Amino acid sequence: MIPLELITMLGSGLLSGVMTLWSQSLKAKQQSHKHLMDKIETKNAAVAAARDTTNKGMQFTRRIITLSAVAAIVVWPKVVPVFWPEVPTIVGWTEWNPGFWFFTDGQDVVKWTTASKGLILTPLDTHLMSAIIGLYFGSSVVKNS
Repeated sequence: MIPLELITMLGSGLLSGVMTLWSQSLKAKQQSHKHLMDKIETKNAAVAAARDTTNKGMQFTRRIITLSAVAAIVVWPKVVPVFWPEVPTIVGWTEWNPGFWFFTDGQDVVKWTTASKGLILTPLDTHLMSAIIGLYFGSSVVKNS
């Protein structure tokens, strides 16, 4: 029969080995987490340095890009039908085309329609303008605070 002292010694040795491996695993995870936090901190410092620029040329360029996008995407397609009614205005939007049961997957399809005259305001225009205004004014608010 195996003596009780030997069973205790083997059990405590095995438990000690498992606890040592577990401790090493926790230390490795902690070190990995520390490296990840250092990486995020470095990235945040780089982003903050890029945002803290006070270059007037960059601000002027951003304004030109914003005004050009507004003019090209929103104003020009609305002005053409008013002053040149013979030019057709084509509007596109996305529609969902469902598949046939489980045999084919559904997909987004762009549907194009010709509008003869008048003012056209599409959801794309409103979403795009919201994005431009949010980016332009949001960066100004963050910079001023």
